[in-house]
Amino acid sequence: MRVHEEAVVDQRLHELSTRLHGPNRLKTDLLTEARHALEDAVEAYREGGLPRAEAERRAVAEFGSDRQLVPEFQAELATGALRGLALRTLLISVPLIAAGDLTWQGSSWSGGPPPPQSYLLLSAGLDVIWAVIATLALAALLVGPLAARWGSPRLARSARLIGFGLTGSLLLGAVAGGALFGWSIGLWDAALTWPPMIIGMVVVSAAWFALARAARCWVLAERRLAA
Repeated sequence: MRVHEEAVVDQRLHELSTRLHGPNRLKTDLLTEARHALEDAVEAYREGGLPRAEAERRAVAEFGSDRQLVPEFQAELATGALRGLALRTLLISVPLIAAGDLTWQGSSWSGGPPPPQSYLLLSAGLDVIWAVIATLALAALLVGPLAARWGSPRLARSARLIGFGLTGSLLLGAVAGGALFGWSIGLWDAALTWPPMIIGMVVVSAAWFALARAARCWVLAERRLAA
């Protein structure tokens, strides 16, 4: 592969890359496949006797315009982003729930008076929110790949709605969890010096950061697809 040919291919792929958003690894794989297709087309034209410049021009022209390529590539990236969000949600939900329970076990205030009824209601509501989150994550893992495989507009709309529902539920869970944690600190001052609570804060913060990144990736990928 000569430098001039590589420059032409790189330029076309760079133009395509700037119009795509999604998981970095999947995006790299898609662009690598596109590179191989372009390089193979250039070599085929050159073997047919065309000069290098004409072979490159035809390969790039026949590869497709952004209007043809971007929707297909971006749809795959959006599907991958939703799958990544759903998987990360399911993997993280277990440590989050476990960390929430373990932070209280054996604490000095656990044997004291029970918290207010409204506190218990919020805690129970948070459990319901996580049940909804897990259900939506499982639905995303099922519907997303089906929508990508069959290309059904109805399935694509369903996957989009599930994705927004999952993202919204995660946001609600973050708000409810933060409120419950803040309320706990207000009820039990010793919670701030309780080692399991400190460790739990670190674990939960890292988990929510990972979920926020995955959710942002999907939202941006979906927004780019809808543009």
